Amino acid sequence: MTNRRPFLYEKHLSLGAKMVPFGGWEMPLSYESGTVAEHLACRRDAVFFDVSHLGTVRCDGPGMFDSIQLALTNDLRKIEPGRAQYTHLLNEAGFVVDDIIVWWMSPTEFDVMPNASNTTGVTAALPGVDITNERCVLAVQGPAALSKLALFDERFASVGRFRVQRFSFNGAEVRVAGTGYTGERGVEISAPNEVAEQILDGLVEAGIHPAGLGARDTLRLEAALPLYGHELSLSSTSLEAGLGWVLGLEKDNFVGKAAVLREIADGPKRRLTGLLSTNRQPLREGAEVSIDGSVVGTLSSGNYSPILERGIGLGLFNELIPVGTAVSIALRGREIDGVISTLPFVEKAK
Repeated sequence: MTNRRPFLYEKHLSLGAKMVPFGGWEMPLSYESGTVAEHLACRRDAVFFDVSHLGTVRCDGPGMFDSIQLALTNDLRKIEPGRAQYTHLLNEAGFVVDDIIVWWMSPTEFDVMPNASNTTGVTAALPGVDITNERCVLAVQGPAALSKLALFDERFASVGRFRVQRFSFNGAEVRVAGTGYTGERGVEISAPNEVAEQILDGLVEAGIHPAGLGARDTLRLEAALPLYGHELSLSSTSLEAGLGWVLGLEKDNFVGKAAVLREIADGPKRRLTGLLSTNRQPLREGAEVSIDGSVVGTLSSGNYSPILERGIGLGLFNELIPVGTAVSIALRGREIDGVISTLPFVEKAK
């Protein structure tokens, strides 16, 4: 099957992007500066990512509130129109089908944002319309993100954390949310295709650097943000991933609630665990972790931290292991020394 190309594909090539397959799309992995430089630019300045491969399911009309309340785990009553909320879609067994951001635009209108490979499943679970091909999504992130974004359009920079607003831009409606996936402050801009290139050009002119999926992954890993297909999957639960706060137990019901209540009563079988290597060797998904020769878990994610200058990894382990415990990591035929770490590895922006 041919991978889909984002609307801004040619624009990324002109910026020097290396394009790679990801979730059924061809997306920028990195640009000429490289992943480490892009990562550091996000931690120290400002970058933008094209995340148009994420889905948008537009749910607009009467009854949408009730439909989303029943389908997804978090409780919309905690927020109001004009806010965004992180949530999960579970199956009846309590496993994670997808993790999602909901943009509540007006009393009866929601933009539900699933992961790239799960858009079809989310569309089936909700009475919405898939408009992914009609818009681009650019995520602007970093400590200087809002100040630099204001040089382009100060309205976009005014959107507060986990708030959503809509603006008219060159005759098109652009939606902006104070969300992201790096641990830094910033916004995500959902723009119709007809104005997306103008917005990207404006970001570049404001001094915001392009960044690819390579940096996006190392940034989210430093911030210990679970990734679908790794820490979250059809074989893991919200509680195991340390995300019990997305479970709206006060609601009358949601898909998978009965299984969640059983898991709470019994206790989760696994726990999200972080570890650091003692050298610069990047850690990798699938590496076995041992204590005194006994395997205690397997890494679900691993990479190199440009901030800590050490390998870092996440895993769902079968026991709670105290922070500071020495471990051995089996990596490409040799053993690497490591230690159980606090999470996140790098503190998230306040």
